[in-house]
Amino acid sequence: MNSPFSNDPDPVFPVFDPARVQAISLDLDDTLWPIWPTIARAEAAMQAWLELHAPATASLCAEPGVARAARERMGRERPDFAHDLSALRRETVRTLLSQAGDDPALAEAAFEVFFDERQRVELFEDALPALDWLSARFPIVALSNGNADLRRVGLARHFHAAISAREFGVGKPDPRIFHAAAEAAGVPARAVLHIGDDVHLDAVGALEAGMQAAWVNREARPWSHERWRPQVILSDLRTLVAVLDGTGR
Repeated sequence: MNSPFSNDPDPVFPVFDPARVQAISLDLDDTLWPIWPTIARAEAAMQAWLELHAPATASLCAEPGVARAARERMGRERPDFAHDLSALRRETVRTLLSQAGDDPALAEAAFEVFFDERQRVELFEDALPALDWLSARFPIVALSNGNADLRRVGLARHFHAAISAREFGVGKPDPRIFHAAAEAAGVPARAVLHIGDDVHLDAVGALEAGMQAAWVNREARPWSHERWRPQVILSDLRTLVAVLDGTGR
């Protein structure tokens, strides 16, 4: 296995220092579970509900690209939804209901069908063992731009706190949300190791906020940022446990 340690680390922390880690901030979607299969199932569940309760809207949404185009248009028209994916999707459904001639008041119920299924995630096989190990040793703060509900997902017991872009008002990579995670954990930012799959939102965002960063790269993608590099590059979360346990060097 290739070394998890970056051969071109960032200028703030030249090498990974596990002794510095007093808390963990952790991305959720595509770090603990694959998000797009989850979204596909949730959209299918909502479509089935619409077929029963709003068939004209169901027919409209079945046309290729219609629902996506409506979400993108809503995002442009409502920049205040930029960090609230629930509101964005709910209002998109409301617009589609109106466009199809169905009752727009059905948007709330339709969204709840989507949202309930969205919480039925299928964890990567390494996720739960890693959470068990990490949560026994560090306070873990969930840090997400998405709308997963850790209680409904069934993972809340592993987390000291959870901060979402929707609740906080800004999302990753804004340094303020990373600093909020450090504050929630009760440690300075330099004492936090942030773990996530997105190059820009997670790894670069954490580094620019003064944290150490572990990039979860399950698909062996090339690193794409010119200035920053994470201290640790992980093929999976098992590697992270080995690194922090001192057996992965």
